Amino acid sequence: MSPKRFPTFALLVAVGVWLTTSAVLASPLRWASDWPDTDFSKTAVDFKEILSGGPPKDGIPSIDKPEFVPVAKAEDLSDTEPVIGLVINGDARAYPLQILTWHEIVNDTVGGVPVTVTYCPLCNSSIVFERQVAGRLLDFGTTGKLRNSDLVMYDRQTESWWQQFEGRAIVGELTGTTLKMLPSRLESWARFKSRAPDGKVLVPNRRGMRDYGRNPYVGYDSRNRPYPLFSGDLPEDVNPMVRVIAVGERAWTLPLLREKGKITVGDLTLTWTRGQNSALDSGRIANGRDVGNVVVQRGSGDAAEDVVHDITFAFVFRAFRPEGTIYK
Repeated sequence: MSPKRFPTFALLVAVGVWLTTSAVLASPLRWASDWPDTDFSKTAVDFKEILSGGPPKDGIPSIDKPEFVPVAKAEDLSDTEPVIGLVINGDARAYPLQILTWHEIVNDTVGGVPVTVTYCPLCNSSIVFERQVAGRLLDFGTTGKLRNSDLVMYDRQTESWWQQFEGRAIVGELTGTTLKMLPSRLESWARFKSRAPDGKVLVPNRRGMRDYGRNPYVGYDSRNRPYPLFSGDLPEDVNPMVRVIAVGERAWTLPLLREKGKITVGDLTLTWTRGQNSALDSGRIANGRDVGNVVVQRGSGDAAEDVVHDITFAFVFRAFRPEGTIYK
């Protein structure tokens, strides 16, 4: 089947095409024909934890030659739509979720730094990685596999498999290697424009390739549990689908931060302001409910610097950080 037959994992779930035998089928013997260059003798996880999400290898196509326009010339974005905002060495770029929802990975170079910008809709996890490892430049694609409902990427140089949430190679030659995460913001288009008026914004390479702006995961973040593609234990002390701001082994629920407006722990400061749509609510991202903007920094005043963080769901944080603490 062509990639267009596999636009998202959620569509497969919506029509009931999830196989309960996925864990049984998770076997290198079954994967070898599609992954002849992957060294399955090396793994950091139990293969039973890796499930098929439906799409084949590269069925959700990464963007490898990203195209941008200046902020002032951008079209088809409402002020409250979410973008991943990235600034490196004065080079400011916005990656709209209306595009990342359909592609999940953008291989780019920003401010002279090779990066991979990623978004996993099933985890609402947006993370930017430096894609140079030990002097080797990597570029990434989608495996079509999930672990803990999270995107499993692969690099095209060694065909090792990588866990998006952790930035860690979990299968293949580079198993155990960890990508460096870079600070970024999941913010509204208006806020990015305000702080980077001379920046650039990602546009589709081919506008007709997908229905950009549509959310195929309608109502996902209003569910009381994730799709059945998640097979792990759910947290019992917090709503599994509540958003949390994860910083290392600690996380704060979005409702807590929204209530307080600002949380300070040592030199770490989290702030919340209204004005950003959920990408996982309404059928059109531009119409999603307001979940607000989060900024995480260390220091104060002119010395404040953005901190690597992730705005994900509680079930994801608990799955990957079982010993971590969620403040609610």
